[in-house]
Amino acid sequence: MNQFKTVALLGLLSGLLVLISYEVFGGIGGASTGLLLAALMNMGSWYFSDKIALSAYRAKPLEADQAPALYQMVQRLSEKADIPMPAIYLVPGQAANAFATGRDPEHAAVAVTEGILSMLPEDELEGVIAHELSHVLSRDTLTQAVAATIGGAISWLGEMVFWFGMGNRDDNEGGNPIGLLLTMFLAPVSATIIQMGLSRTREFAADASAARLTGKPMALANALRRLETSAQTMPMQGNPAFSPLLIVNPPMGKQLMNLFATHPPTEARIEKLDEIAQELSGTKVPDALEA
Repeated sequence: MNQFKTVALLGLLSGLLVLISYEVFGGIGGASTGLLLAALMNMGSWYFSDKIALSAYRAKPLEADQAPALYQMVQRLSEKADIPMPAIYLVPGQAANAFATGRDPEHAAVAVTEGILSMLPEDELEGVIAHELSHVLSRDTLTQAVAATIGGAISWLGEMVFWFGMGNRDDNEGGNPIGLLLTMFLAPVSATIIQMGLSRTREFAADASAARLTGKPMALANALRRLETSAQTMPMQGNPAFSPLLIVNPPMGKQLMNLFATHPPTEARIEKLDEIAQELSGTKVPDALEA
Protein backbone atom coordinates (compact mmCIF):
# COMPACT_ATOMS: atom_id res chain seq x y z
CA MET A 1 0.00 0.00 0.00
CA ASN A 2 2.82 2.42 0.84
CA GLN A 3 4.49 1.69 -2.52
CA PHE A 4 1.23 2.34 -4.39
CA LYS A 5 0.72 5.60 -2.48
CA THR A 6 4.29 6.68 -3.23
CA VAL A 7 3.98 5.99 -6.96
CA ALA A 8 0.61 7.76 -7.09
CA LEU A 9 1.86 10.86 -5.32
CA LEU A 10 5.02 11.08 -7.41
CA GLY A 11 2.78 10.75 -10.46
CA LEU A 12 0.70 13.66 -9.20
CA LEU A 13 3.81 15.78 -8.77
CA SER A 14 4.96 14.95 -12.30
CA GLY A 15 1.49 15.68 -13.67
CA LEU A 16 1.43 19.01 -11.86
CA LEU A 17 4.77 19.90 -13.45
CA VAL A 18 3.35 19.10 -16.92
CA LEU A 19 0.22 21.18 -16.28
CA ILE A 20 2.20 24.16 -15.03
CA SER A 21 4.56 23.96 -18.00
CA TYR A 22 1.47 24.09 -20.24
CA GLU A 23 0.45 27.35 -18.58
CA VAL A 24 3.91 28.90 -18.42
CA PHE A 25 5.28 27.96 -21.84
CA GLY A 26 2.00 27.60 -23.70
CA GLY A 27 0.07 24.89 -25.49
CA ILE A 28 1.11 21.39 -26.39
CA GLY A 29 4.72 22.49 -26.71
CA GLY A 30 4.68 23.66 -23.10
CA ALA A 31 3.10 20.42 -21.92
CA SER A 32 5.72 18.46 -23.82
CA THR A 33 8.42 20.55 -22.18
CA GLY A 34 6.93 19.73 -18.78
CA LEU A 35 6.75 16.03 -19.62
CA LEU A 36 10.40 16.05 -20.68
CA LEU A 37 11.38 17.95 -17.52
CA ALA A 38 9.50 15.46 -15.33
CA ALA A 39 11.15 12.49 -17.04
CA LEU A 40 14.62 14.00 -16.81
CA MET A 41 14.15 14.97 -13.18
CA ASN A 42 12.88 11.55 -12.18
CA MET A 43 15.81 9.88 -13.92
CA GLY A 44 18.32 12.41 -12.62
CA SER A 45 16.99 12.15 -9.07
CA TRP A 46 17.20 8.38 -9.24
CA TYR A 47 20.92 8.46 -10.00
CA PHE A 48 22.01 11.69 -8.36
CA SER A 49 19.58 12.17 -5.47
CA ASP A 50 22.34 12.08 -2.87
CA LYS A 51 24.44 14.72 -4.65
CA ILE A 52 21.42 16.97 -5.24
CA ALA A 53 20.34 16.98 -1.60
CA LEU A 54 23.86 17.29 -0.22
CA SER A 55 24.69 20.22 -2.48
CA ALA A 56 21.45 21.96 -1.47
CA TYR A 57 22.80 22.20 2.08
CA ARG A 58 26.51 22.63 1.18
CA ALA A 59 27.37 19.35 2.94
CA LYS A 60 30.99 18.19 2.92
CA PRO A 61 32.34 14.63 3.40
CA LEU A 62 33.32 13.79 6.96
CA GLU A 63 36.12 11.27 7.44
CA ALA A 64 36.56 8.89 10.37
CA ASP A 65 39.53 10.78 11.83
CA GLN A 66 37.56 14.04 11.86
CA ALA A 67 34.73 12.70 14.04
CA PRO A 68 35.67 9.21 15.33
CA ALA A 69 32.83 8.97 17.86
CA LEU A 70 30.19 9.81 15.25
CA TYR A 71 31.80 7.46 12.73
CA GLN A 72 31.75 4.59 15.22
CA MET A 73 28.13 5.33 16.12
CA VAL A 74 26.98 5.22 12.50
CA GLN A 75 29.01 2.07 11.87
CA ARG A 76 27.57 0.28 14.90
CA LEU A 77 23.96 1.22 14.13
CA SER A 78 24.38 0.30 10.45
CA GLU A 79 25.63 -3.15 11.41
CA LYS A 80 22.72 -3.59 13.79
CA ALA A 81 20.27 -2.54 11.08
CA ASP A 82 22.03 -4.88 8.62
CA ILE A 83 22.69 -2.21 5.98
CA PRO A 84 25.95 -0.96 4.44
CA MET A 85 27.44 1.95 6.33
CA PRO A 86 26.46 5.18 4.55
CA ALA A 87 28.83 8.02 3.80
CA ILE A 88 28.82 10.72 6.47
CA TYR A 89 28.59 14.42 5.64
CA LEU A 90 28.84 17.59 7.69
CA VAL A 91 26.64 20.62 7.04
CA PRO A 92 28.25 23.91 8.11
CA GLY A 93 26.40 26.19 10.51
CA GLN A 94 24.91 26.15 13.98
CA ALA A 95 21.39 25.15 12.96
CA ALA A 96 20.67 21.74 14.52
CA ASN A 97 19.31 19.21 12.03
CA ALA A 98 20.08 16.03 10.11
CA PHE A 99 18.95 14.15 7.01
CA ALA A 100 19.63 11.05 4.95
CA THR A 101 19.69 10.72 1.18
CA GLY A 102 20.57 8.27 -1.60
CA ARG A 103 18.77 6.01 -4.04
CA ASP A 104 19.27 2.81 -2.01
CA PRO A 105 21.17 1.52 1.05
CA GLU A 106 24.25 0.85 -1.12
CA HIS A 107 24.39 4.51 -2.25
CA ALA A 108 23.27 6.33 0.88
CA ALA A 109 24.57 9.27 2.87
CA VAL A 110 23.74 10.68 6.29
CA ALA A 111 24.35 14.38 6.90
CA VAL A 112 24.47 16.15 10.25
CA THR A 113 24.96 19.81 11.02
CA GLU A 114 27.70 21.26 13.17
CA GLY A 115 24.94 22.52 15.41
CA ILE A 116 23.41 19.13 16.13
CA LEU A 117 26.80 17.66 17.03
CA SER A 118 27.39 20.36 19.61
CA MET A 119 23.84 20.36 20.99
CA LEU A 120 22.81 16.75 21.55
CA PRO A 121 24.20 14.32 24.11
CA GLU A 122 25.34 10.95 22.80
CA ASP A 123 22.15 8.97 23.45
CA GLU A 124 19.97 11.59 21.74
CA LEU A 125 22.31 11.87 18.76
CA GLU A 126 22.19 8.09 18.51
CA GLY A 127 18.39 8.28 18.23
CA VAL A 128 18.67 10.84 15.43
CA ILE A 129 21.19 8.73 13.51
CA ALA A 130 19.00 5.64 13.94
CA HIS A 131 16.04 7.63 12.59
CA GLU A 132 18.00 8.59 9.47
CA LEU A 133 19.25 5.04 8.95
CA SER A 134 15.62 3.89 9.11
CA HIS A 135 14.88 6.16 6.15
CA VAL A 136 17.81 4.57 4.31
CA LEU A 137 16.59 1.05 5.07
CA SER A 138 13.05 1.74 3.85
CA ARG A 139 14.32 3.70 0.80
CA ASP A 140 12.42 6.81 1.85
CA THR A 141 15.51 8.77 0.88
CA LEU A 142 15.02 8.21 -2.85
CA THR A 143 11.31 9.04 -2.74
CA GLN A 144 11.91 12.22 -0.78
CA ALA A 145 14.73 13.36 -3.04
CA VAL A 146 12.71 12.80 -6.23
CA ALA A 147 9.74 14.64 -4.72
CA ALA A 148 11.98 17.48 -3.56
CA THR A 149 13.57 17.85 -7.02
CA ILE A 150 10.23 17.98 -8.84
CA GLY A 151 8.75 20.20 -6.14
CA GLY A 152 11.70 22.55 -6.52
CA ALA A 153 11.12 22.74 -10.29
CA ILE A 154 7.45 23.56 -9.73
CA SER A 155 8.37 26.34 -7.31
CA TRP A 156 10.93 27.62 -9.81
CA LEU A 157 8.31 27.82 -12.57
CA GLY A 158 6.04 29.74 -10.21
CA GLU A 159 8.87 32.20 -9.54
CA MET A 160 9.44 32.59 -13.28
CA VAL A 161 5.87 33.79 -13.67
CA PHE A 162 6.32 36.19 -10.75
CA TRP A 163 9.57 37.75 -11.99
CA PHE A 164 9.15 37.66 -15.78
CA GLY A 165 5.39 37.87 -16.12
CA MET A 166 3.40 36.61 -19.06
CA GLY A 167 3.62 39.37 -21.64
CA ASN A 168 5.82 37.55 -24.12
CA ARG A 169 3.51 34.69 -24.94
CA ASP A 170 0.45 34.31 -27.16
CA ASP A 171 -2.59 33.31 -25.13
CA ASN A 172 -3.97 31.48 -28.18
CA GLU A 173 -1.13 29.00 -27.89
CA GLY A 174 -2.40 27.72 -24.59
CA GLY A 175 -3.02 28.97 -21.11
CA ASN A 176 -4.37 32.36 -20.03
CA PRO A 177 -3.51 35.13 -17.56
CA ILE A 178 -5.74 33.68 -14.85
CA GLY A 179 -4.11 30.29 -15.24
CA LEU A 180 -0.68 31.86 -14.99
CA LEU A 181 -1.61 33.77 -11.84
CA LEU A 182 -2.93 30.55 -10.31
CA THR A 183 0.33 28.90 -11.30
CA MET A 184 2.35 31.59 -9.56
CA PHE A 185 0.48 31.32 -6.26
CA LEU A 186 -0.90 27.80 -6.12
CA ALA A 187 1.81 25.69 -7.75
CA PRO A 188 4.28 25.79 -4.83
CA VAL A 189 1.44 25.18 -2.36
CA SER A 190 0.16 22.20 -4.34
CA ALA A 191 3.64 20.72 -4.56
CA THR A 192 4.08 21.12 -0.81
CA ILE A 193 0.78 19.40 -0.04
CA ILE A 194 1.70 16.42 -2.23
CA GLN A 195 5.13 16.22 -0.60
CA MET A 196 3.39 16.18 2.78
CA GLY A 197 1.51 13.06 1.76
CA LEU A 198 4.82 11.39 0.97
CA SER A 199 6.58 12.50 4.13
CA ARG A 200 4.34 12.47 7.19
CA THR A 201 3.57 8.76 7.56
CA ARG A 202 7.20 7.83 6.92
CA GLU A 203 8.38 10.04 9.80
CA PHE A 204 6.29 8.06 12.29
CA ALA A 205 7.66 4.82 10.83
CA ALA A 206 11.26 6.04 11.02
CA ASP A 207 10.78 7.16 14.64
CA ALA A 208 9.42 3.74 15.58
CA SER A 209 12.25 1.93 13.80
CA ALA A 210 14.85 4.12 15.48
CA ALA A 211 13.31 3.55 18.90
CA ARG A 212 13.48 -0.21 18.49
CA LEU A 213 16.96 -0.12 17.00
CA THR A 214 18.45 1.79 19.92
CA GLY A 215 16.06 0.57 22.63
CA LYS A 216 15.87 4.21 23.84
CA PRO A 217 12.70 5.78 22.44
CA MET A 218 12.68 8.63 24.96
CA ALA A 219 16.20 9.65 23.98
CA LEU A 220 14.87 10.31 20.47
CA ALA A 221 11.84 12.07 21.97
CA ASN A 222 14.13 14.38 23.96
CA ALA A 223 16.19 15.05 20.83
CA LEU A 224 13.07 16.02 18.88
CA ARG A 225 12.10 18.49 21.62
CA ARG A 226 15.53 20.12 21.56
CA LEU A 227 15.68 20.23 17.78
CA GLU A 228 12.25 21.82 17.40
CA THR A 229 13.07 24.48 19.98
CA SER A 230 16.37 25.18 18.25
CA ALA A 231 14.72 25.40 14.82
CA GLN A 232 12.53 28.27 16.01
CA THR A 233 15.55 30.46 16.73
CA MET A 234 18.14 29.10 14.30
CA PRO A 235 16.46 27.56 11.23
CA MET A 236 18.26 25.44 8.68
CA GLN A 237 19.06 27.44 5.55
CA GLY A 238 18.46 25.82 2.18
CA ASN A 239 15.97 25.20 -0.60
CA PRO A 240 12.58 24.71 1.13
CA ALA A 241 11.74 21.97 -1.37
CA PHE A 242 14.23 19.76 0.48
CA SER A 243 12.77 20.36 3.96
CA PRO A 244 10.97 16.95 3.96
CA LEU A 245 14.43 15.36 4.16
CA LEU A 246 15.19 17.02 7.51
CA ILE A 247 14.43 15.35 10.84
CA VAL A 248 12.52 18.44 12.03
CA ASN A 249 10.66 21.08 10.04
CA PRO A 250 12.07 24.54 9.46
CA PRO A 251 9.90 27.05 11.40
CA MET A 252 6.72 28.43 9.89
CA GLY A 253 3.85 30.61 11.07
CA LYS A 254 1.68 29.02 13.75
CA GLN A 255 -1.44 29.31 11.62
CA LEU A 256 0.18 27.43 8.77
CA MET A 257 2.27 25.01 10.84
CA ASN A 258 -0.14 22.08 10.90
CA LEU A 259 -1.55 22.70 7.42
CA PHE A 260 1.70 22.84 5.46
CA ALA A 261 4.17 21.02 7.71
CA THR A 262 5.95 18.19 5.92
CA HIS A 263 6.37 16.37 9.24
CA PRO A 264 3.81 15.35 11.87
CA PRO A 265 3.61 17.64 14.93
CA THR A 266 6.54 16.96 17.22
CA GLU A 267 4.25 16.34 20.19
CA ALA A 268 2.42 13.65 18.22
CA ARG A 269 5.75 12.00 17.42
CA ILE A 270 6.75 12.14 21.09
CA GLU A 271 3.45 10.55 22.13
CA LYS A 272 4.08 7.66 19.76
CA LEU A 273 7.60 7.24 21.13
CA ASP A 274 6.23 7.23 24.67
CA GLU A 275 3.86 4.40 23.69
CA ILE A 276 6.81 2.45 22.25
CA ALA A 277 8.78 3.06 25.46
CA GLN A 278 5.97 1.49 27.44
CA GLU A 279 5.85 -1.47 25.06
CA LEU A 280 9.60 -2.00 25.34
CA SER A 281 9.66 -1.68 29.10
CA GLY A 282 10.91 -4.92 30.59
CA THR A 283 11.35 -6.57 27.19
CA LYS A 284 14.41 -7.49 25.16
CA VAL A 285 15.36 -4.94 22.50
CA PRO A 286 15.12 -6.47 19.01
CA ASP A 287 18.36 -6.84 17.09
CA ALA A 288 16.93 -5.44 13.89
CA LEU A 289 14.65 -2.67 12.77
CA GLU A 290 10.91 -3.16 12.54
CA ALA A 291 9.70 -1.16 9.59
